[in-house]
Amino acid sequence: MTDATAKAETQPESSCLDRRRAGILLHITSLPGPSACGDLGREARHFVDFLAAADVGVWQTLPVGPTEADGSPYQTRSVYAGSPRLISLDPLVEKGWLAAQPKTFSEKHKQYALRLAWQGFRDKASEEDREALAQFILDQGFWLEDYTLFEAIRQERADCWWRWPASLRDREPQTLDQARARLADSLEYLTFEQFLFFDQWMALKAYANERDIQLFGDMPIFVAHDSAEVWAHPELFDLDAKGTPRKVAGVPPDYFSETGQRWGNPLYDWDRMSEDGYAFWISRMHVQLDLFDIIRVDHFRGFEAFWAIPAKDENAVNGSWVSAPGDELFDRLHEEFDPLPLVAEDLGIITPEVDALRRRYGLPGMRILQFAFGDGPENPYLPFHHPRNTVVYTGTHDNDTSLGWYRGLDDATREYVDDYLGRSKEAMPWPLIRCALGSRALLAVIPMQDVMALDSEHRMNLPGTNEGNWNWRFTWDEVDQDLSERLRRRVVMYGRAA
Repeated sequence: MTDATAKAETQPESSCLDRRRAGILLHITSLPGPSACGDLGREARHFVDFLAAADVGVWQTLPVGPTEADGSPYQTRSVYAGSPRLISLDPLVEKGWLAAQPKTFSEKHKQYALRLAWQGFRDKASEEDREALAQFILDQGFWLEDYTLFEAIRQERADCWWRWPASLRDREPQTLDQARARLADSLEYLTFEQFLFFDQWMALKAYANERDIQLFGDMPIFVAHDSAEVWAHPELFDLDAKGTPRKVAGVPPDYFSETGQRWGNPLYDWDRMSEDGYAFWISRMHVQLDLFDIIRVDHFRGFEAFWAIPAKDENAVNGSWVSAPGDELFDRLHEEFDPLPLVAEDLGIITPEVDALRRRYGLPGMRILQFAFGDGPENPYLPFHHPRNTVVYTGTHDNDTSLGWYRGLDDATREYVDDYLGRSKEAMPWPLIRCALGSRALLAVIPMQDVMALDSEHRMNLPGTNEGNWNWRFTWDEVDQDLSERLRRRVVMYGRAA
């Protein structure tokens, strides 16, 4: 046992990992369905049933906020709102608010159908449904009013908020009152949209939890520049008087990119956030913990120090590390939430200080098996180094599929992988899946593409690129009939049954 493993042997009491489990990583948009992307309807329940049959107890998704045209779930227009694309039309038909829909339809048709459902709700909704909408507005008003006004103005002007007329950009009260009056119909509809998303999400969560399946979400550390929260609270971000970031977020050159990654998010004004006791983070966490049982915090290392890139630069090479108040923030979060079921995405350049911050608060880290087969036996991603308080993955949404990764290895590395995995008679990626399930890590998560043994054509995302990502979907016809049983046998074998 290495020194690092020995230090991590004792599982902190605050960890959200209480016993061995298996999980599947699949974003909602990748589900089958009648529209341009998967949704929260019957196919989502079908997938829960698939997980239950396989004794898999965790479903991990990507962020579920409203995306831009490129579909990236890591650049959303709100940290609170749900994506209308994920709303299912089936429950609206069942309620009688919408006529029966075709077996397949376009995104444009869905948008039109949701508008019709809003009219159907106003005409036909029961008193119980109307009360549910009123309660939703009451419960979520602290973010909902800013989000709907932001969306309505953005749709009206078809431009980013920092390009709006100064009185709108700077939220002058009289101008906002005029906008609310002018856009009253849009505000009501956008509120209804969010009501539908949260209602359907909570119904899916209840369906999963009843079958002993936890929903595992993903929360980006940073906020998109063109978002309701940056517009509504510019004082919390490092912006100039016109709303332009002085520096932006990203990461330095690494495994994925020689020039680093320039994400473009505005950086936080941490001193200002500290003044009100990190109220932004408290309210953000409240909403996320309503939606999910466990939350992965993307780019956890940014709570110890973040890579600040001059906003004028086109890449991330000339950035610099700037300290962040991680201890103060997590002390405040722990005052508000008990437990705090977070997983730290601690990949990339992880210093002893970052690791110490994660350990101090008992947060599980991550280990990626695709990173394990280099640098000899000291490689921390090798399974015998995995601490118990860890989530192990074959790969993540940012990696190639494990079959694609394996095929892309040079001959010597592929030979080493085969040797390490015992030259299994099973075809890849199943030997790697077995390796993950057999790890000491309490949670082992396998991307759906790996369970289906799919190649590189089915990759979800290629970091550092802006096109062709986030579009992967599967159909049930592609899933072997015995796949859930095959997976269940291995989940049970390695002590991870739900």
